[in-house]
Amino acid sequence: MRILFITHSFNSLTQRLFCELTEQGHEVSIEFDIADSVTEEAVALFKPDLILAPFLKRAIPEAIWSRHRCLIVHPGIVGDRGPSALDWAIRNGVGEWGVTVLQAEAEMDAGPVWASATFPMRAARKASIYRNEVTEAAVRVVNATVARQNDPNFKPERVPGQAHALMTQTDRRIDWLTESSATVLAKLNAADGFPGVADELFGQPCHLFDAWPEATLKGEPGQLIGRRETAILRATADGAVWIGHVKPAGGIKLPATLACPAAGELPELPLAGWWKSPTATWQDIAYEEAGGVGFLSFEFYNGAMSTAQCQRLTAAFNWATTQPTKVIVLRGGSDFWSNGIHLNTIEAAESPADESLANINAIDDLAEAILRCETQLTVAAVGGNAGAGGCFLARAADFVWARDGVMLNPHYKNMGNLYGSEFWTYLLPPRVGDEGAKAIMRHRLPMTAPEAVKLGFYDACLPGPGFAVDVARRAAELAAAPDIAERLAAKRAKRQADEAAKPLAAYRAEELTEMRRNFYGFDPSYHVARYHFVSRSAHSWTPRHLARHRDLDWKIPA
Repeated sequence: MRILFITHSFNSLTQRLFCELTEQGHEVSIEFDIADSVTEEAVALFKPDLILAPFLKRAIPEAIWSRHRCLIVHPGIVGDRGPSALDWAIRNGVGEWGVTVLQAEAEMDAGPVWASATFPMRAARKASIYRNEVTEAAVRVVNATVARQNDPNFKPERVPGQAHALMTQTDRRIDWLTESSATVLAKLNAADGFPGVADELFGQPCHLFDAWPEATLKGEPGQLIGRRETAILRATADGAVWIGHVKPAGGIKLPATLACPAAGELPELPLAGWWKSPTATWQDIAYEEAGGVGFLSFEFYNGAMSTAQCQRLTAAFNWATTQPTKVIVLRGGSDFWSNGIHLNTIEAAESPADESLANINAIDDLAEAILRCETQLTVAAVGGNAGAGGCFLARAADFVWARDGVMLNPHYKNMGNLYGSEFWTYLLPPRVGDEGAKAIMRHRLPMTAPEAVKLGFYDACLPGPGFAVDVARRAAELAAAPDIAERLAAKRAKRQADEAAKPLAAYRAEELTEMRRNFYGFDPSYHVARYHFVSRSAHSWTPRHLARHRDLDWKIPA
């Protein structure tokens, strides 16, 4: 089938559905929802058999849905209607939620239902539930829907429903003096990603994001108790909640202490060390051991790694190499393994070019520390999505095990034609060949974990359910293997041979020469792309690698 996606953006859910349907042999093209006339033009060019809307923020025009079958992926259960479906479900603490595919009609979310699936809800941020439970359920219902397109015996069912209003900032407002930590967390979780919760810090209006629970520290309700690295702790009626990110009025989303310079006056509330805290608290880097394996987690918001975060993670990794283990597993975070350098902190810097160079050097330091580790085998357990430099940072490990279902974007060019670093010129060609490396670096589309393994880029794709348990078992087996000493010796010998052939410093210098041109050269593409990315500028056109129907040589297959 020819399937046209009409979507607000090429987000993680849209990417996953694009890969799923493309792998099944369907021809999928994408048009961003910019204007009705643009969408109508895309439909006329592509002449789709089916129009699918995986992520929309407004209704499909009647001129399209009245003439073509248009199906909406709605992040709600059957009968749920309204634009804040997932927000209300999290806010109200429902035990089960779901995804429904329904046909577009005049009334929003009221058309006949083609497929639906449910899942148990967990206490988590909206963005996390969307990237995991919603995405997996969406894959199931979209596959079922596509299979039913040519089934003459299937008739979509019209179901009575209940419409929920758009959740406003009045609905989201937090009363720090009277509301419990659980209520505050639910409100912040329901707004995470977008739009955040409108509030005030240090006398300045802002929006709050990235909430973490705190199990032991308390203060007077509403009081700003202290800070830890980049987060701020604020007291509730019965405890306290950490705020990890803040968007000042008229500004961009930043780590809380960077967004609020006055936070520097708050007392520092340090943890005892890298070891994972036994109680709930804000801890973006944590370490634990089991079965001769050290597990290093780094829960960086949206997978972005600032200069300071890279430096702290490098210090944590170097410390982990001194521990009595044989294997180190780099876990990353629950939703993202890494997306490379931190574009928001770069944008906020006095000199974005200088901060870009500092950030890429800091992440290169981390990659080099992993590459030069001689005392342990290293594993990158990619259980969350990864992009750009994060994909190659993972490849610095001896083994990369990716969870089936994660989306990988191992390319830099979408961010203003960045050249990229993280030693990709050393790591990639030996695994996929010179032509394969060029293809991956030119490729601007997402990659699935099975595809990465098929290409030789990554080493294993593990099932989604039980991924963490499977990783722990495999890592323990590596650590206990009778040939572990020989493996480590072979690893040291290979690194020495590679260094003699061409030092890591040479690869790094060549990559950074190209990156300096991106940061300081006459072509401003990187700086323009970064600005639009962090400021969430509305799309003015659909990139040609997505809108295949706009290729000059595209023709409708016979």
